[in-house]
Amino acid sequence: MKVILSVDVKHLGEEGDVKDVANGYARNYLFPRNLAVPHNDVTVAYFEGKKSEIEARKQEKRSSAASLKEKLEAISLTLIMPAGANGKLYGAVTNQTIVDELAKLGFEIERKRVEVPGLTFKSVGKYQVIIHLYETAIATIAVIVEAQKEESKPSVKAERPRRRHEEESRQVEAAASEQAEEGAVEGAE
Repeated sequence: MKVILSVDVKHLGEEGDVKDVANGYARNYLFPRNLAVPHNDVTVAYFEGKKSEIEARKQEKRSSAASLKEKLEAISLTLIMPAGANGKLYGAVTNQTIVDELAKLGFEIERKRVEVPGLTFKSVGKYQVIIHLYETAIATIAVIVEAQKEESKPSVKAERPRRRHEEESRQVEAAASEQAEEGAVEGAE
């Protein structure tokens, strides 16, 4: 069934787009929520009249995407991740990791718009990540993955629980050394 979208619908299209969708999807989801209207002569004429307004909104989205592209390409993300001595990460850097770091900087980007080459980074190094903005606008940002510096921790050796016979032999040795010391002190007098 052909429909004309009356608003932007995520994963489907933008306002004014003509889409061919399943009948049930149109009847049960798009029409009841006023997200789309059937494609016929009346609705086509209505959207032709609104074409200039729709194009103005699209142009505004294009300009905001261009400014966002400039801001994104000006930054360089540095991620500090736990890694082994050979530079291999204990975890992995995914598109969600990139989105979280961008959110800390004030950028709200959807996870699916971030394209990580090879899906993940599994070792330290310098990488390029592609972010799809609006239509054909894409931003490429530099991501530097560094190993987390290990702080020198005092090594605490955990003692294993003593067995009864080990404890008894230790007590016997301690008693014998005490007697030897007492005998040496008495012999010296």
